[in-house]
Amino acid sequence: MKPWISTLTIWTLAAALLAGVPVSRAQDQPIDAAPKPAAVAYPPLGGKTDQDASQEQDMLQPDNRPLTGLQQTTVGAPVERHSYWIPGVSYHNLIQSNGLLVKGGGNGWASTSYVSGDLSLMQNWRRSQLGLNYSGGGYFLSDGGTRDGFFQQFGATQTFNWQRWQLTLLDDFSYLPTSQFGFGAGTGLSMPGIGGSLAPGLPGLQPGLSSGQTVFTSTGPQYNNSFATQVNYLLTGRSSITIGGVYGILRFTEPGSLEGDTTVLNAGYNYQITRADTVGIEYRFSTYHFLGNPQAIGDQVAQIAYGRKITGKLALQFSGGVDVPSFRVKVGTRRQQVDGSGSASLNYAIPRGSAFLTYSHGTTSGSGVFAGATTDDIRTGARRQLTRMWSANANFGFARNRDLGTFSSTSGRTYNTFYVGAGASRPIGRNANFSLAYTAYIETSNQSICTGTVCQTNYTTHQIDVGFSWHARPFVLH
Repeated sequence: MKPWISTLTIWTLAAALLAGVPVSRAQDQPIDAAPKPAAVAYPPLGGKTDQDASQEQDMLQPDNRPLTGLQQTTVGAPVERHSYWIPGVSYHNLIQSNGLLVKGGGNGWASTSYVSGDLSLMQNWRRSQLGLNYSGGGYFLSDGGTRDGFFQQFGATQTFNWQRWQLTLLDDFSYLPTSQFGFGAGTGLSMPGIGGSLAPGLPGLQPGLSSGQTVFTSTGPQYNNSFATQVNYLLTGRSSITIGGVYGILRFTEPGSLEGDTTVLNAGYNYQITRADTVGIEYRFSTYHFLGNPQAIGDQVAQIAYGRKITGKLALQFSGGVDVPSFRVKVGTRRQQVDGSGSASLNYAIPRGSAFLTYSHGTTSGSGVFAGATTDDIRTGARRQLTRMWSANANFGFARNRDLGTFSSTSGRTYNTFYVGAGASRPIGRNANFSLAYTAYIETSNQSICTGTVCQTNYTTHQIDVGFSWHARPFVLH
């Protein structure tokens, strides 16, 4: 079968699989909607993995993603010579203090069980590659009732490589009962697919480009999708130009949150000054539109960037510049304002493990709470093999969202959202894995936070996760 026919078939099946997601709210007409960034799309930190440092690949192919592109860079990827797919199943039991992270609020402890089917696929052709991860199933609360539901996460990346051209297609989808920010942190729930070294590594979008929510407060399940496409052209052996775009949506199944569409257009120039070091300059134009709200934002960003990559050891990149958002509806007397913009990401291979850090500052859609926000988003984590059987992980995330539509930076409405946790996992046989994790979710605000009938200015939820996952042996395609 020709590569393009196989690719079209797989993407069509994926779209059909996701077509069952509800796309209507209680009081609105159905809205056409299509992720966990993958996932989100940050490296898995435990859970659904059969990690063992002794099984790490000796041969890594360098990461050739452009510095000013849409995706995060990595320390490299194992050379894949075969095409295969792997099915699996997983079960996670989440025990939470108070119910503020799910619809309705509440007090005391509650238990939620997540059961999912998982799928990972790697398809290689001569000049292209497709990676796909999917997880979907149901969740069930211990008190029963109408709060049971289902969830899905999907991530896929298709790349085409020619002599001077590189084309990338990326899609990241999630339908979850809570915000994707910190969901399943430290466990296999945080990422789609079977996890572990056999799952395709799908680097997510650069910090700040995803349409996902970074505020815990919401009513009912939510779904978001980010689709990106990018072209990189080599001008010389050292320089290239990059052009790409992202279209994202954020939707809620129940009224009470602000829904929106995000469009990003990006262009950049990259120049490799040494084998490991690259510099670049980029321009980005973004638009944020909000359903049922007259406000709209056009945001212009100009940045300079620097990156350093050492295959198998280090992937570092950061950028900074000027951010100029413009408003359709005046904010006070202003039509626009000037702010700073910046982002950074680090992936670092440590002995018997790895660590990562991402940060972004700039204008975002507002996470379903504001019609535009100035957002600081930082996430970090590390994983290390402790013994031949046991590995451990730690993770932390912080997001600060300040209403872009307020006149004063000191009196504006603000949400501060944290998650912090740790976990451990070990393989059971060759194809199964057991995991245990703890995460604290904290949210504070300078205004009252209401979820259901509970209103307060801050809350903390403690969560304990016990998980089990199993996957079959790879089914080789060719």
